[in-house]
Parts: sequence; structure tokens; C-alpha cells
Amino acid sequence: MITVTGLYIYPVKSLAGISLHEAELGERGFKYDREWMLVDRDNRFVSQREIPRMALVKTAIDEAANCLQLHLPGAEDPQLLSVPLQIDRPETEELGPQTIEVTVWGDQVTATVEAAEVNAALSKYLGQDLRLVRMQKGFKRKVDPGYAPEDQDIVGFADGFPILLISEESLTDLNDRLEYPVLMNRFRPNITTAGGAAFAEDEWQEATVGQTKLSFVKPCARCVITTIDQESGTGGKEPLRTMANFRKRPSDGKILFGQNAIFRGQGKVRIGDRLTPAIDPAQTQAQA
Repeated sequence: MITVTGLYIYPVKSLAGISLHEAELGERGFKYDREWMLVDRDNRFVSQREIPRMALVKTAIDEAANCLQLHLPGAEDPQLLSVPLQIDRPETEELGPQTIEVTVWGDQVTATVEAAEVNAALSKYLGQDLRLVRMQKGFKRKVDPGYAPEDQDIVGFADGFPILLISEESLTDLNDRLEYPVLMNRFRPNITTAGGAAFAEDEWQEATVGQTKLSFVKPCARCVITTIDQESGTGGKEPLRTMANFRKRPSDGKILFGQNAIFRGQGKVRIGDRLTPAIDPAQTQAQA
């Protein structure tokens, strides 16, 4: 039996994630997942690819206090920044957050800019002039229609898809090949599972978990972020170098680890939920 063993959200793209016992699905994926991101002076997104130190900024959601918390570590002067989850304004009030067009990969997205003092603190800590932006409420960023043709398939500021799933067995297989094992957080999944074979998720076409149906639409091509230690913010060559030896796709040289998914249905996914996959016969035949 395959069960859910981990649930994660990353409220700010490329900052540290949050481990949850249960995660609520909305239109774009898990609630608050990649709802914010950091942009440079050209309003283009930045990530750990350019600024590995982003891994060190911890995040937390405090719905009771109505805030996203950002913790900037420091031996002498750690900072705790607070960003409102909801801003209530009278209908007659004209002033509001600045709205801008930002770029995430090839997509233009309407977003609102967070407070100047938050942006100043993040810019100082990360060493670059940055602004924290939130996807505008109601904006629909479409998933690549080549993989998800339905108009209802939308995503936040994630690279391309609302859900990323990786099995613990796949990580174990990888770690058995490494001199020094790595943690799952380098791969930034939304869901982890246990109970199947290593890389069994490569063969899954669909799966049900609770009231939710997942459709696996594209293997996840990995980048240099997997080489960044999420606890120290420092990089190296592994595990990407080892993965290239057995996870590289011959057709284009991309290194694959994990499966991107779209979903149907809303509600909650919980740790311990049973996940029931359906195998894609075409992929099984191709691997035979």
C-alpha cells in the first residue's frame, strides 16, 4: 500500500518550505504554495539558481495572526518580517498595493508589490535590489497547454505545475549511489510517498488520494538547485552529477527526478492518506 508521508508548501518561490500534516487544495494547488515570489529590477523572478542564500530564509503561515512570516537568520541581528495574508480596505478607499507585471519563465503575471520595509530587508539580506510580489487575486496563470489543455488547470508561481510528487524509495535509491546522502528538501516536492518501488512514480498515469485525482503530466527536469544544501545555502556538484549517470533522458539530456501533476477536486490531503496509482501501459511497454 502506498501512503502519503510528507506534504510541503513553499509560500515564497525558492525560499524555505513548510512541512504540513494536512494541505488544502485550492484552484492553483495547495493553499499558499508559491503565492509570492521575489523579482529583480526588471520584474523578473529570481531563485536559488542565482541567489543560493534564499534557501536560508524560513517561512511560516500564521492564519490566526493573518500573516506570512519571513525569518532572516543572523548571528547578531535575526529579523522576523510580517506580510499580511489579507488586507481589508473600505470600498471607497482608492489607495492600495502597487500592481505590476512580472515575468516567471515565459509567463507575464499580474502581481501586487508588498511593503517597502519588507522589500528593503530582503534586499539587504540577499544582496540584491528585490521586491516581494504576490500573484493578484483572480489571476489565472495557465499550465502549459501541451501538457494540460483544460482552461481550469492553473498554477501559482511554481515553475510550471501545481503539484510535484516524489517517492521516498526514489530518494533512497539515489542516496545509495552517493558518497554523502542528501535530504528530500533539495527537490522541493509537494507530496512524498512510501510503499512502492523506487521510481515507480515514473510509470503512474493517474492516482487518487482522498477526494483528489492526480494526473501525472510531465517528469520533473532537475537543475542546479538540487546541488544547494538547504540548511547552509552552499552548493556543490551532487547529486546532479550522479543523477546524470542514471536519470538522464537520452533524447534531450535532461535529468529527471519526480513527477509533475495537475489535479481534479478540492479538499484536503493528509499524511497517512492512501494513494492509489494507475500505471500508464505505454510507459511500461517502453521500459520493458
